[in-house]
Amino acid sequence: MSKSGARILVVDDEIEIMRALQRSLTAHGYEVFTAPNGEVALEKLSDHRPDLVLLDLGLPGMSGLEVCKRIRKQSSLPIIVLSVKDTERDKVLALDLGADDYVSKPFGIDEVLARVRVALRHTAQTQSGTEPVFVAGPLRVDFAQRSVQLNEKDARLTPTEYDLLKALIKNRGKIMTRQMLLAQVWGTGYGTEAHYLHVYVGQLRRKIEPDPAHPRFILTVSGVGYRFNADD
Repeated sequence: MSKSGARILVVDDEIEIMRALQRSLTAHGYEVFTAPNGEVALEKLSDHRPDLVLLDLGLPGMSGLEVCKRIRKQSSLPIIVLSVKDTERDKVLALDLGADDYVSKPFGIDEVLARVRVALRHTAQTQSGTEPVFVAGPLRVDFAQRSVQLNEKDARLTPTEYDLLKALIKNRGKIMTRQMLLAQVWGTGYGTEAHYLHVYVGQLRRKIEPDPAHPRFILTVSGVGYRFNADD
């Protein structure tokens, strides 16, 4: 998916923010549609079939969380939520409902553009199929052989550590909440066992990070969860 071909739906009831995003995204080659509320957003989604949605959570009428839920029922397109900093609980809920990332208000346009590029790049990679071998710098993961190497040396992961790494790599670039990772790796009955995740992330970092004290791959998103960074 090329940047110039990407169609973006901006959903925000603050006209100034919506117009600023529209101007900046258009200037960078994106085709932009706008909606001031959830009802209009769902209509635009059907009419224009965008490649990505920038979604404000604080919408009048239908909430941003409900919009996110309805979009995810019918589409896997990337959703980046826009949220004020004091609504951390809503951000976590949105991510659990299927949002791919969030940007806190007030935000810089450059940050939004960077998040959009990452989300579109991840979607293009996913649509082209999962690579049998994943490589990021000194890290090499062979999914067919279930082998992991760091600097050409076997990392010797436990089955749980491997499943955790696979879940993070599969969703690389996305923020994975603690609940999402617990459900994917341990099962839905472990949604509140956050200490499991903390322990295993620490173990995994010691095995795959060139410098575990300063993680390059498994990044912590404070108060939310983790994100796998595959970029240099």
